[in-house]
Amino acid sequence: MYFYVSGIVPTSDHVNQSLAYIFIIVGFETMRNIEIFLFSLFSIMYILTLGAHVLIITLILMDNRLHKPMYLLLANFSLVEVLYTTVTIPKMLDAVLTRNKEITSAGCLAQFYFFFAFGAAENCFLVVMGYDRYVAICQPLHYTRLMTRRTTLGLALAPWIVGFITAACPTIWISTLSFCFPNYIDHFFCDYSPLLKLSCVDTSRGEFTFSVISWSLTLGCFCLIMVSYTFIIFTVLKIPSVEGQKKAFNTCASHLTVVLIFNGTIIFMYIRPNSHIRFTLDKVVSIFYCVVTPLMNPMIYCLRNKDVKAALRKAFVSQMIIAQGG
Repeated sequence: MYFYVSGIVPTSDHVNQSLAYIFIIVGFETMRNIEIFLFSLFSIMYILTLGAHVLIITLILMDNRLHKPMYLLLANFSLVEVLYTTVTIPKMLDAVLTRNKEITSAGCLAQFYFFFAFGAAENCFLVVMGYDRYVAICQPLHYTRLMTRRTTLGLALAPWIVGFITAACPTIWISTLSFCFPNYIDHFFCDYSPLLKLSCVDTSRGEFTFSVISWSLTLGCFCLIMVSYTFIIFTVLKIPSVEGQKKAFNTCASHLTVVLIFNGTIIFMYIRPNSHIRFTLDKVVSIFYCVVTPLMNPMIYCLRNKDVKAALRKAFVSQMIIAQGG
């Protein structure tokens, strides 16, 4: 067992009263016999995730046909997903491979802050992308007037600002807490619930505040998206041809799929009382939205989007011509 305190080494008589300034991330300690497999699996998924999102960002930046509000928002969404996974996965892989499970309280708070900030920003990007689809389908004749370059820039910046501001509130509050031994974080990163479990003081008021923030952000974003899709559905149903309806729905299918997957896991994790629950199931769900979902999203968007697939084919052909010429 590791013990870290300020100026003293705890004994069995006062271990629970000593303050911990360095934590031990438990991670997948109960699955040590397959840690190499987990390291290989998560490494591959992380590399594929980074590659897919960087590819999307590069295609959108380099192909003039993709310089449209929808794709500029998608590029920002991909960027936030890269940062979202990078906050947690590299440390998790390091802990699995080297068994270096230590993290300072400052590092833990920083990880929590950026994880929460990028997660909140991702949720907000889903809202603005839903608004873009609403304008494109419900107001097609006014799309260029409503989605100007200035408006698009504002829609792209707003989620970043909301994410960083929203994450500051719980992070500042957690930084005021004292953490007692045993200093084990029963998770693979510094999430809210495991941190509260280590607190030496009553956290009920802070839990309530965090619940209010989580409910407001998650359900607020989800409701705004559903409002956009309510208008979209009514508009699509007015299209006389079945083929036209199918085409319109296909335009939104990828975005709606991502919304349902992302919000389903986030609602399960963060809009319920957290500090007294068991963490085994939480780890599984966290793996899903930290590793699996960011890997799925590029495939969901690209496989259903003709413009992105066309840009990808163009880039591939260009590289083949360059290779043959060389």
